Formats: sequence, structure tokens, C-alpha cells
Amino acid sequence: MRILGIDPGVATIGFGVIDSDGGTQKMVQYGAIITKAGLPLATRLLQIGDDMEELIRRFEPDEISVEELFFSKNITTGIAVAHGRGIILYIAEKMGVPIYEYTPMQVKQSVVGYGLAEKRQVMDMTRRLLKLKAIPRPDDAADALALAICHARSATSLLRRKDPNVKETI
Repeated sequence: MRILGIDPGVATIGFGVIDSDGGTQKMVQYGAIITKAGLPLATRLLQIGDDMEELIRRFEPDEISVEELFFSKNITTGIAVAHGRGIILYIAEKMGVPIYEYTPMQVKQSVVGYGLAEKRQVMDMTRRLLKLKAIPRPDDAADALALAICHARSATSLLRRKDPNVKETI
């Protein structure tokens, strides 16, 4: 199964593509969509949409794993991220790729084994699980790979094997 993990945003959108075969995952590609500061929001969203379409065409994922929104301190930034996330969900749906959403705590639990793990622990474990020499950069790309790993681990559960239509939460 090919999984495209997406860490949503507006300025930087991390992406990570992995192939998952049972209990093992292999990194295919990672990177980030970068939009220029100072451009109108609508222009940035258009670029995100166009770049997402290109990613889906190029890598042909079977499923997409996207981080659910988490508002911590800055609601204004959260609203902008919500706009970007909406475009990502729209393009995935438009192109017929199933979407699965995970909270940051679910990703941490799946990748590290502890839902309150620190970001650095998740990044290092992502590197180890994918047998990479270094932690992927930018951080958004590492987060996207962790989202893909989280989904790969969720997708191999016995519950999902029994009924492929069951959307599981960790």
C-alpha cells in the first residue's frame, strides 16, 4: 500500500510518501510545499491545491493520512492552517483518494508508543523506523512521514482486515 502523509499548513505543507507491506514501511519521497509569504491567501491556497494534485498524480497513493487540526495558542494561525487543510481534503476527495485523519496524540502513540512523546522523539523514531541516515527536513516533512507511518500501522490492524470499511482510531 502506498500512503501519502500530509502535515497541513499554508506557508509550509509537509508531505511524506511511504510504501507499506505488512509490518514494514519504506520511505519513497518526502518534502514540502512552500508558499511565498506576502501573497494573498487565495493565491497560496490555489498553489497548495495545484501542488497536491501533482503529488497525487506523481505518487499515486492508495490512501492519504492527514493531521487533524490542533489549536494551541494562536487562533489566527490555526484559521489559516484550516484553510490549507480544507484545500488538501478537497483535492484528495476530488481525486478519489481515501482520506484518514489522525490527532497529534494518535501519531505519537503509533510511532513512539507514548501519546505524550516530545516532537524530537517522534522525529528520531520516524528516522529509525524508515532506516534513514538523518531526520528528514524540514520538520513538516518528518511530521508527514510520521503521519504515514501512523496510518500504515493502523491499516494493518486485525479490525481493519475483517472489515475494510471500518475507520479505526488508535
